[in-house]
Amino acid sequence: MRTRVIVSLYSASQEYQVRQAEDARATAVRLGLDVEVVFSEGNAVLQIQQLFAALRAPVGERPSAFVVSTQAPDGLERVARNAVQGGIGWVLLNRQATYVDRLRQDHPNVLVTSVTADHRDVGRIQGRQIKSLAPDGGSVLYVQGPTEVPSAQQRLEGTRDELPAARYDLRVVNGDWSEAGGEHAVTSWLRLKTSDAFVPDLVCCQNDLMALGARRAVEAIHPEWLTAPFLGVDGLPTGGQRHVAQGLLAATVVIPSCSGPALEVAARVLRQRGQAPHQIRVTPEPFPPLVEIQPGRARQA
Repeated sequence: MRTRVIVSLYSASQEYQVRQAEDARATAVRLGLDVEVVFSEGNAVLQIQQLFAALRAPVGERPSAFVVSTQAPDGLERVARNAVQGGIGWVLLNRQATYVDRLRQDHPNVLVTSVTADHRDVGRIQGRQIKSLAPDGGSVLYVQGPTEVPSAQQRLEGTRDELPAARYDLRVVNGDWSEAGGEHAVTSWLRLKTSDAFVPDLVCCQNDLMALGARRAVEAIHPEWLTAPFLGVDGLPTGGQRHVAQGLLAATVVIPSCSGPALEVAARVLRQRGQAPHQIRVTPEPFPPLVEIQPGRARQA
């Protein structure tokens, strides 16, 4: 029988999530897995309901493992615990969660692991991109993802690690990973009186979609600011990398898909009854390479 795995993703409109789905399906074909990809359309409650529905299915219809990407701050700990207690594997995508360690200790014979990028390192890369573009310092409008999501917090921390506070002034606004969310966050900030005295030399966003939305907001209200570089993250060939080639973004950070490596470890562990590694890391990379970013391209205020 083919090993059945449910890949639970939170949005079919977020380009990195779509890339994860494509990678999952391609990996399933290559490995001979029976993979079902399910989207929850950004609704954490719906995602929980979908996963519990699979847990409560008749024994012969239950999956061997869940591979899950979630926006919920706790990484769906309650669902994970129920799955693992029922002997169903759990692989958390693109985030770290302390409960993973506890589940591994309590259930050593069940597949439990996470596959993620180092999000603090993603932030550090963006910090180095900012320093390349504005070596003398400057003002940075920074569009963060949801504040309660650990990856968003870690990316901001990484960027701050790289930028001396005395030389770089970060003004942080919050989006929701979507293009519309990036546009709304920047539009709302531009309407505040407190934004009048802040003219950004760069606009740094935690993903490419929010960077495009931020550009649209700037174009509508302060088109003269479009000479400032815009930075993003995800770096898909048809997304961020293409936007860099078109001049819409100055740079991005490429984060490889986590779903393919997750299914590879799931297939190996489930078929051979081996032990999963504690965590698998995918390596983020700057695009273009830092040596190709021309210093001093940031608009001077």
